[in-house]
Amino acid sequence: MADRIVARVSISAQLMHVYKDGLLIHEWPVSTARPGKVTPTGQYTAQFLSRNHRSSRYNNAPMPYSIFYSGNYAIHGTDQISRLGRPASAGCVRLHPQNAAVLFEMARTEGLENTRVVIVR
Repeated sequence: MADRIVARVSISAQLMHVYKDGLLIHEWPVSTARPGKVTPTGQYTAQFLSRNHRSSRYNNAPMPYSIFYSGNYAIHGTDQISRLGRPASAGCVRLHPQNAAVLFEMARTEGLENTRVVIVR
């Protein structure tokens, strides 16, 4: 069964809705790209997981519970929790680390091939 997990990110609302088997189970604030940066829209299948990732592009910044879905773009935890709910990232989708851990474990358990990332304006 495909797409057991769907993480739907609304850039305009700065919210993620997480669905399991079609049922909404979580709604979380996110931070997407700040002005001058881009969070690409589209539908993606999760590509790989990295539990304790650090950015090779942005000063070794911590990216805990990373779910990479398109090249260097990932959903991951952030230490800038106060900025969630408004654009702040270089393009990734930032989550509260506790929420990122929940989503990471769901993707790990259900399988990357069953985890879909949908990003809309």
